[in-house]
Amino acid sequence: MRIGELARTTGVTTRALRYYEEQGLLRPDRSANGYRTYGAGAVRVVENIRLLLAAGLTTDDLRLLDGCLRDELTGRHSCADPAPKIEVFEQRLALLQARIAELAAVRDQLLDRLADLRGRPGAAPEPDLMERPGRAEAGCPAGARNGRTAARAA
Repeated sequence: MRIGELARTTGVTTRALRYYEEQGLLRPDRSANGYRTYGAGAVRVVENIRLLLAAGLTTDDLRLLDGCLRDELTGRHSCADPAPKIEVFEQRLALLQARIAELAAVRDQLLDRLADLRGRPGAAPEPDLMERPGRAEAGCPAGARNGRTAARAA
């Protein structure tokens, strides 16, 4: 398939596909006229690139995972030498955990300010912020009550 078809199939722009090629993540063949041609496996590679970029990895990280980009990432796969790959994932997970902790702290501060404002005469009643759809998926602590952890609210 050519670049436009791969773009349509994966929902990625042709510009992004060219960027992945520049970064060494996607390796198309070239036809006699110089057009890029991609095999059926390119769809999986692009999907894996998008998944890992969305998870917070960088293109530099992805180059270290190169052999894994061609495999199914959600099941068992046969990446050669897993040690550097484990290290990349551990580093990115640590960064994500730190960011989640920072966001939770900001959320708690905002909820405290909101509670203070609502405690003033004439303030509107407090909605149950923890009952909004998608709240659990956003990483709220298991023991959260009205946006505060059980320990903090006590």
